[in-house]
Parts: sequence; structure tokens; C-alpha cells
Amino acid sequence: MVEAHQTFVIVGGGLAGAKAAETLRAEGFTGRVILICDERDHPYERPPLSKGYLLGKEERDSVFVHEPAWYAGADIELHLGQPAVHLDPDARTVRLGDGTLIVYDKLLLATGAEPRRLDIPGTGLAGVHHLRRLAHAERLRGVLASLGRDNGHLVIAGAGWIGLEVAAAARSYGAEVTVVETAPTPLHTVLGPELGDLFGDLHRERGVRFHFGARLTEIVGQDGMVLAVRTDDGEEHPAHAVLAAIGAAPRTSLAEQAGLALVDRSSGGGIAVDAALRTSDPHVYAAGDVAAADHPLLDTRIRVEHWANALNGGPAAARAMLGQDVAYDRVPYFFSDQYDVGMEYSGYAPPGSYDQVVCRGDVAKREFIAFWLSEGRLLAGMNVNVWDVTEPIQQLIRSGHPLDPAALADPEVSLESLLP
Repeated sequence: MVEAHQTFVIVGGGLAGAKAAETLRAEGFTGRVILICDERDHPYERPPLSKGYLLGKEERDSVFVHEPAWYAGADIELHLGQPAVHLDPDARTVRLGDGTLIVYDKLLLATGAEPRRLDIPGTGLAGVHHLRRLAHAERLRGVLASLGRDNGHLVIAGAGWIGLEVAAAARSYGAEVTVVETAPTPLHTVLGPELGDLFGDLHRERGVRFHFGARLTEIVGQDGMVLAVRTDDGEEHPAHAVLAAIGAAPRTSLAEQAGLALVDRSSGGGIAVDAALRTSDPHVYAAGDVAAADHPLLDTRIRVEHWANALNGGPAAARAMLGQDVAYDRVPYFFSDQYDVGMEYSGYAPPGSYDQVVCRGDVAKREFIAFWLSEGRLLAGMNVNVWDVTEPIQQLIRSGHPLDPAALADPEVSLESLLP
């Protein structure tokens, strides 16, 4: 039974917000829990939008975090299809788009991120797409099926994880695919020159064409429909649809309007939070894609745009809101599935942070583990079609213990045996 002695408000109806609400109840909070979602759908998980659901292998209902009836059963007050338009930290109020004013004791901002837009002529044409929301995935799923039936062409701007996963989905439908990327390899800022082209080869074998070192300058259309794209090096590619997959920007407008401390875009952007996911206002917290947190393990501020961060960050913020001692120090983790290749990545190894990459296993067969090292310390590990190794990889990262590269590269040496 809800006791109205306190009101905790969560702004953002994604995985982080839904898991925060769940955790508040699981930890025994009996006050009001209000979850504000600007989409009309109940909270859902995003990975299926570029994986199973987009491929047609999963049903729409499979993406939701909870059954719709769960929220009423847990006494979670849902405001669906209602954006939060104003935050007043002094009065501790949130105003919704319909004028409703909600007073809170503690507030969690889990507003996520939004796709970066192409700033070029032609983006208003009917065949230009983004992939962030369930509605985007529903529309794109139909487009890919149509392109496959008609031998149509999809051009993808960006060879990051979303771009490559959509490329794989498009090829599974039979669509022609061209990926335009400014960097020299796919996933260049994540995997570096050492391993980025591994995924390039994977896609080339399936018929994907790449155009590296270029950016789109114009989407050409006729009668409102896409016909082609042009790049800054003078090339033109046929296109019946275009996907902008050039990254996502944290949705910080509410926090900015409220005067909360933010991180500069050049440093990754987001709402600045401490290790307990608390913002510059002691009554306001942030979690998920929007939060740029002081990371106790990595000893840096980091913003992570992946499923695991929402899954774990939402509950961590909820516990901090309840006054528990929280130090959110999870090792960053994400996964990707493309064709018959699955991978998991743990850690944090941005360009310039490592001095050596070591592999164990068969890279040519795409059955291996890659390790990014700095002065012998493990910063990150990626297992490709090798399973049940995430835990020891994360333990080795946590240990900070210098490792023997030869032992890391030797499949006969168990990862567990390298732990101090």
C-alpha cells in the first residue's frame, strides 16, 4: 500500500527508468513512485530494435521491460505520452506538457539520448530514417522488407554498432547496402585500426559496400522520395532509403534549463553526476545514457550508451535515492550480433589509452578474444564467438594487475589463473 509521505519521480521511460522504479519497490519504498514517459508505449529495451525485432525474429511485445499490468500492481503511477517540459529544483517540481505540476522529494533523470541528425540538404525526404525508438524500428522493419523484395538500396551514414547491425538486418532481407563512414575502418573509435576492419570484412563477405573517408553532403530526391546520396569526395551512390547512424546526443535540455551541471560535448556530454549518480542538486539523480558519471574504478568521468549501463545504473540510482551507500563502478559492457558473429566487449579503452592489443584464438575464423593493454594492465577485452568469459575478463580489468601478454595470448592458459 502506497503511503504519500514521500514522492519519487522518474523522468524517462526507458530501461533505466523502469528498473529504477522496480528497484524502489523491491527495496521497500512505500511512497509514491511516478514514472514519466514521453512515448505512448510502456518502457521497453532498445537492443532488439536493431537486432531480433528488426530482423523479424522477435515479436513486438518481447521488447517491453514489464507487462503493462505490472505497473499498476506495483503502484507505479505512469504518465505515458507526456514529456516533462520544465524542472524547478528550488520548488522541487516538474511540469508536464499538459500543464500537470508534480512535486517531488527525489527526482531521477533517465531521459536517455536522441539520434544525431544529418545537417545536409534532403533530410526531409520520406526515405530518411533514424533508429532510436520502437516506432523507428517498426517503420524501418517494413522499409527493409520492401527494399529486399524490390532489390532496393539502403545507404547508411555511419559504421558504428547501430549502422552495422542495421546493415546486417538489411542484407538478411535482401536489400543492397552501402555504408558511408568518415573513419578508415568500421568501429574505428571503439576497436581501433587493429580490429575495426575485422567487421568490415564480415560485412563485405555478405555483400555490403563501404565508402570510407567520406561523409554525406546531400540526399538527392524526386517527388519527395530518395534517389541517391552524394559525398564530399564527389561520389554518388544510388539509394531508395537512408539511415542516419552517426551517433546519439544525450537529452540534457531539462537539466540545462534547471541549471544542473553538464559535461561539455567535446568530453562526451551528459549530466554530470558523482559516483552515487547524484547531480549538482542533492535531490536530483541521473542514470543511463544521459549520465556522465565519476567512475571509481576507471578514475575518470564516463558516459556509457549501452543496455547494461541502463540495466544496472537505474537500480543503483534508486538505491542512492533511498539513502543507501552507492558507488557505481560497473565495468562497462555491451554486446552485438551481426550475421553469425556475436561479440561482447567489457571495459574502456578509448583511442590513445592503450599501447598493445593481444589476441588469443583464431582471428581469421572470428573465434577469439582481444585484449587492450596499457603497460600490461588490462583496459578492455572483447570476446568474439567465444562465450562464458565475460566474468574473468571483468575481474582482470578490476584487478589492475600487470599481465603477461604471452599468457593472455595462450588459449591453454585459463583467464582465471591470471587473477592475482
